[in-house]
Amino acid sequence: MSSVNVSVETTCENQIQEITFDGTEIYQHPPTLSESLTKCAARIDFSKTSLDDVKKEEKTEDDKDVTQCQPVLWPWDSVRNKLNDALQEICVLSDVITIAKDKRYLVLDQVPEEPEDTKPIVQVYSRKKALAHAAQVMLTNSERMRNAHAELRSRNVSDFHIELLRLRQNWRLKKVGNNIIGDLSYRTAGSKYGMSGTFEVTKAEDSPDDDGASGSSSNNGLPSQSPKTSSALRVIVPAELQGVAYIKVITQKDQEDLCTAVVNLHGHGPNLSQQAGVWQKTLEFAQNVLFCKELFNQLAREAIQLQAPIPHVVIGNQIRATLLPGIQLIISLCHSTTFDSNQPGPINDHDHVLEHSLHQLLREVHHKNSYLPFPHPASGPLGPSKKRMVAGPLATDRHNLLEMTKSQTILEQIIAQAQHIFMRKRTQYVLDTLARDVKDPQIVSHWNAMNSPTLSCVKINIVTHGYDTINRTSLVIHVKERSLKCICRDGRVMHLSYEPQELRDLILCQINSHQISCLLNLARCMAWTVLSNSNHLGIGKVEPLGNASSCLLASPNSDRMIAVQIRCDPQIDVKVYIARSPRQDFFPSPLVPEKFWENLGGQFKEVRFDKIEGKNFLHKMEFLMASLTSSSS
Repeated sequence: MSSVNVSVETTCENQIQEITFDGTEIYQHPPTLSESLTKCAARIDFSKTSLDDVKKEEKTEDDKDVTQCQPVLWPWDSVRNKLNDALQEICVLSDVITIAKDKRYLVLDQVPEEPEDTKPIVQVYSRKKALAHAAQVMLTNSERMRNAHAELRSRNVSDFHIELLRLRQNWRLKKVGNNIIGDLSYRTAGSKYGMSGTFEVTKAEDSPDDDGASGSSSNNGLPSQSPKTSSALRVIVPAELQGVAYIKVITQKDQEDLCTAVVNLHGHGPNLSQQAGVWQKTLEFAQNVLFCKELFNQLAREAIQLQAPIPHVVIGNQIRATLLPGIQLIISLCHSTTFDSNQPGPINDHDHVLEHSLHQLLREVHHKNSYLPFPHPASGPLGPSKKRMVAGPLATDRHNLLEMTKSQTILEQIIAQAQHIFMRKRTQYVLDTLARDVKDPQIVSHWNAMNSPTLSCVKINIVTHGYDTINRTSLVIHVKERSLKCICRDGRVMHLSYEPQELRDLILCQINSHQISCLLNLARCMAWTVLSNSNHLGIGKVEPLGNASSCLLASPNSDRMIAVQIRCDPQIDVKVYIARSPRQDFFPSPLVPEKFWENLGGQFKEVRFDKIEGKNFLHKMEFLMASLTSSSS
């Protein structure tokens, strides 16, 4: 069944406004809804309060004018009639659509045509021909691309778009007009440095071999590493960002360098990968120069603002700060347009520990500026810390809020780390010197490998070779920025200043105490009696360093006594005295007739301790006590 066209037209027609001479009728446009509403509203007499008044007035008028045959219509009668007609049309349209959709009454499907007879072999040949044509197009284009790449490879020229893609993967680029502009700055990490870090990317000319080499030499001021390698890109950096730059940190004492460190962005300057293109090396050098200049500018601004006991000095490209009396920290910005491999700058002499601490500090600052802990606003400016974010819900008081605002600047942290490095080296020097000079007992230092940039820990064990099980003296030293904290085995805690002599005196006193403690334990093992001992003996001349220690021992038969005195001098001095009983010089007399007075001990005689055989102090004392015990028996 064919489809049936149903037309729906309105019953009312527009009025004819004008008929032209050629018979053309010009209809009047139907009024809009607003015009119809205005016309209907004009016919309403708002002085009438109700419909009854209107009917009474109509009745009165009918009585007055009997000759009028047509009654007065209701003002909204025409609107009602039109709405009624529109409702009828809509109902008819709805019925027509219902009949058209219901297949029981009307079928609107097209009559299917008779299928054509097609042979399968024809379809196979047509598809095969289409595939062969598509394959030929792909092979032709691939051959053209292969030839183009082979030509570029023979000319040693890379593709411009591929190089630009690699450049876009590593650097921020944007297009301004017909130019491609890149940015090297650190604004994403909260940088406020005013120096521009923009660079321009252009396409290399037709002779890239010559231009690439010259561009490499002129852009970064370095000799071309591989003159045969060319690039389809040409990167133009500002003149102030060309060359090699690094920040050198030196601690000096009386014009003598104690430790040196180098801070830059890419290791030690020109040690870059040889596989990178010319533009990659150029941009890395330029970003390194920008990094060093921005860091030095920040340090110089902080050095001027800080209120130090000894004011910091900023002169040119150098910052001088006082770490300890006589110790200075010098931070220098080194920037050169050429690089000489023989110069002793950033490669030869530097302290790896200080360099690692400074790089760790910079990465920590960068991480704090880039990644703030949650919760923080999604669209607000980055800045408040996590503690300040939750200060309101936790009802933090004013004191805690003031403590949150306190933070160390980068220069203060660098000074603190430099002070700690110097204190660490001074402590190492004192311990190594004592371990070298003092042969008996042995001093063993164990430095903790897991340390913070401003706190290190070392454990010191004082032992006597061959007598480790008798006694061992241990103490722990915490090396801070300007002081030392010593914790002894008995729980005593002593705080020392930065002066190395205080640490030396402490170690010598510990050696003195260790020798006496080991001797007392050895005497008990050999059945000797300890009569007395003292770590602070007030005899002899007053020494500027340390005190004397002593002990008094008696043999098992109580006929021999040994007195040992150890003085903590710059060199450990050991003196040994022995006394015998009964006294050989006792002569009875009428005044002292009793014989038991001769059992009193005699006078102490000094022993030539250095002539006694033995490897160390305890070994010699063991021989001495053994010989005295055997002679008395």
